[in-house]
Amino acid sequence: MARYYFDLHNGEGPTRDEHGTELKSRDDIPKEVTRILLDVARDELPAGDRMTIAVTVRDECGDPVTVASLVFSNEWLDVIR
Repeated sequence: MARYYFDLHNGEGPTRDEHGTELKSRDDIPKEVTRILLDVARDELPAGDRMTIAVTVRDECGDPVTVASLVFSNEWLDVIR
């Protein structure tokens, strides 16, 4: 098992993961990233018309492995011009 760190970047600024999560393999990273992004989106959206939530994953050495993001964009179509 390897430990990975999931740093969150959202409207409140970056939050560094100091504890990490042990995963069986690197193949489990996308599932964990998806869980995190959906949990944050559920708690924070809609906070406005546009928002990007990103997770950067670091390995045990602190080196970035991957970054994933979720973009929310709402455009009102009935606005009088």
